[in-house]
Order: sequence, then structure tokens, then C-alpha cells
Amino acid sequence: MSAKARAVTVLLTPFFALFTVVMVVPVGYAVWLSLFTEQQSGLGFGGTRTVFSGLGNYAAALGDHAFRDGFLVLLGYCALYLPLLLAGALTLALLLDSALARARRFFQLALFLPHAVPGIIAALIWVYLYTPQLSPVVAAMESGGLGFAFLSPSGALPSVVNIALWEWLGYNMVIFYAALQAVDRSVIEAATVDGAGAWRIATGIKIPLIRSSLVMVALFTVIGSLQLFTEPLILGQGSGSAVTSSWTPNLYAYTAAFARNDYGLAAAASVLLDLAAALLSFAVTRLSARSSRPKGRLPGRRLPGPARPPLAHPKGRP
Repeated sequence: MSAKARAVTVLLTPFFALFTVVMVVPVGYAVWLSLFTEQQSGLGFGGTRTVFSGLGNYAAALGDHAFRDGFLVLLGYCALYLPLLLAGALTLALLLDSALARARRFFQLALFLPHAVPGIIAALIWVYLYTPQLSPVVAAMESGGLGFAFLSPSGALPSVVNIALWEWLGYNMVIFYAALQAVDRSVIEAATVDGAGAWRIATGIKIPLIRSSLVMVALFTVIGSLQLFTEPLILGQGSGSAVTSSWTPNLYAYTAAFARNDYGLAAAASVLLDLAAALLSFAVTRLSARSSRPKGRLPGRRLPGPARPPLAHPKGRP
């Protein structure tokens, strides 16, 4: 083995060891656990025994409308949250990167501070602000004739999106701002000399040059959206909340495991959620790779060359 191969092995071994312990082994155990179920003997007065059920837990999870409805909630959450997050974080990053921005360090810190608050603490704060009997925000809105039930069936999803935006907007803004700082300033100066305005520079130069950062944030946001758990769990404990114990697939698996003691069903739901995350990651990666592929000459096809002048007739006749 060459010295380079040994160095690569030494550097990669800790990563693969940690990846196996914290990722491969838990997922493998969840798959194994999902193939079994607990059954009670007799009329329910005897003990329980573990029996092999094959794909029975997967069929039970997919056949439960509560589990399927959780994916519809996640779909609505992504459709509302992803555009707002990307547009808001990118707009803030472009404003901080512009020549008109002042006190950049202060605004970066102020926008990033909500991300430093743990998710459970942030959810508790917003539960207080959403509860009609306690919230000064709700009282002020009602006094102005702007009543809105944040925890109602129609308001629960926007309320969760609002908490997520409060937590993650500043974090992703820092990612976009760091990518903008890496853009070659000579390109921007050349565009300015050519007469391009601030809007043209932002949309025609800056945003295309940080496309990889946009794709990365979108990918991580989609995966994180599938793992939505803490905020709905806390909001579900609010007064009159429409968030149920199976509002998201994560909550469904949590309730199956720790409220109904059905660990096989919880493992099957978790494996299905993991497969959905893997498929979405693959789809987003393929779409981003296709959109970033340079357009022009296609492989295996020759582009037409320049037109040739007509050959003169050998005898000079037309």
C-alpha cells in the first residue's frame, strides 16, 4: 500500500467508524425491529410475546390515514416554508452585501441570535405568544380588530412555519452572505462600469454565482422539514391546539412507541420516513445537477460549421 493510500485510510477510518455507530447500526436495528410485533396471549390477561410479522407493520403504517395525513402536512409545510426561507435569507444576505449596508456585524449577530436559542425553548416562547389568554400580541391584535387563532386548524401550519423562520432565517442568511463574500469583486466592478444597476447585478451575477449554496440550503431544508418534531410537540400542548399527536410522521412514530408501546409500528414508520428523505434528497440533487449543467454542445452531436460559399462552376456558367 502506498503512502497516499495509507494516509487516506487513516483519515477516513474515524469517519466511517463514527458513521457506522451513529447511522448504520441504528437504521439496521430499526429495520430489524420493524419486522416484529408484540402479541398478547389469551384474552389479554397473559403476557406478551414477540412474533415475526414481516411487512405487516409497514402495511399498518401505510394503511393508517393519520400517518398518510402527516405527509400531507409536511407537503404543505415545505410549500410554505421553503420559498419564504430561501427568499428571505437571500434578500437579507444581498442587502448586507450591498454597498448601502451599514453596521453589518450588528445585523448579522441580531439575525443569527434566534438560531442560538434551543428549539424547545423557542417553541415554548411562541406557545406563550400564541395563547389567547396569555399573549400580549393576541391581545393587541384583538384590540385592533385583527383576531387570528394561531392554534386553530387553519392557523396551526402558518404558526409552525413562523417559528421555523424565526429560528433558521438568520442561520441560512449567514450561509448566503458567506457565499456572496467569495464572489470575485472584479466581476461586479466590471458590471458596474458597464452600467448594470444593483438589481441587475444581484439577479444576473450574484445569485447565479452562489447557486450551489442555494441548492445546498434547499436540500438541507427539505430533509430537516421531514424531521419536523419539536415545534408541533410543544404546540400540541397549548390550549385548544389543533396539533394532534400524529400531526407529522415523526409525531406518529413517537406516539406509537411511547404512548402505545408499539415499537414495531414506530420502527416501520421511521424507516418509511427515512426512505422518503432519501428519495427527496436524490431528487433534489438530480434536479440541481441538471439545472447547473452547461447548455450548448450536446455530446455525440456536431454543431453546424460556418456556411461555405458556393463553388464556382468549372466552365464559369451559373
